[in-house]
Amino acid sequence: MAGSTLASPTAEAAPAPAPAASGRDTWRRFRRHRLAVVSVGVLGLLVLAVLVGGWVWPVAIDEIDFGATLQGPSWAHPLGTDDLGQDLLARMIYGGRISLAVGFAAMVVATVVGVVVGALAGMSRRFLDPVLMWLTDLFLSLPQLPLLLLVIYLFRDQLKQVFGVEGGVFVMIVAVIGGLRWMPVARLVRAQFLSLREKEFVEAARSQGATAWHLVSRHILPNAIGPVIVAATIEVSSAIIAESTLSFLGLGFPPDIPTWGRLLYDAKDHLDVAPHWALFPGAAIFLTVLSINFIGDGLRDALDPRRVL
Repeated sequence: MAGSTLASPTAEAAPAPAPAASGRDTWRRFRRHRLAVVSVGVLGLLVLAVLVGGWVWPVAIDEIDFGATLQGPSWAHPLGTDDLGQDLLARMIYGGRISLAVGFAAMVVATVVGVVVGALAGMSRRFLDPVLMWLTDLFLSLPQLPLLLLVIYLFRDQLKQVFGVEGGVFVMIVAVIGGLRWMPVARLVRAQFLSLREKEFVEAARSQGATAWHLVSRHILPNAIGPVIVAATIEVSSAIIAESTLSFLGLGFPPDIPTWGRLLYDAKDHLDVAPHWALFPGAAIFLTVLSINFIGDGLRDALDPRRVL
């Protein structure tokens, strides 16, 4: 009978449309962004250097040699030494792990919070959306650097007692930076959800009884993930700069943990006699942030559904 061919109300929800481009097309568009491809290589070399550099250059970061203080680059010390004769290459390798870990961990915190807030606001049709957007605007209006300093002064000692010196500072910096960087992601996700929730494939799934969680997890969020990935790459560079700023102000990791920002802070009084001390960590921060930004630009072009060539 003709009626038997009609779709049941409990039938499986209509699948979301296939992505506008396959992974191969996305990679082809990404390769056209020459600076992004070069940046992937540069960032990969930096990450590889900080991960395996300790085995290639097994010098202790706290080995003091007063006979080699403030020396420039040489065969014995490829990046020179500091005012205590400590090897800068070993300290940069060690500090790079922490700086990059802070950047990626803070990015995860900001992205997760931003996606949750943006998804709730984008799916809400009543009072929740204006409340969450008011909260987002409130956080956007706060001066971030003074607030960072205030939170660090208030909670630094308590977190050190719970997680230890290194762990407490790491948790504090990641939580503070990530907790103050979720707002752009939330606004972006909300805008994507407001647009996608009215699309035909979402309406078809809703008419067949799909729950809100099913709509978000299977239909809306997968189609909004491209801009989120681009925003997440930018958050990594912002977090690295924020950590470097805090360390340069002397409010980040303690002096015996040589993050790139801490190395700049220690080098500021010796720029006239040992410029290499600030040059190399500054260059590492510059190359890392620049590479991540170019990769974000490349991903933006590659994941843009309007670019079909």
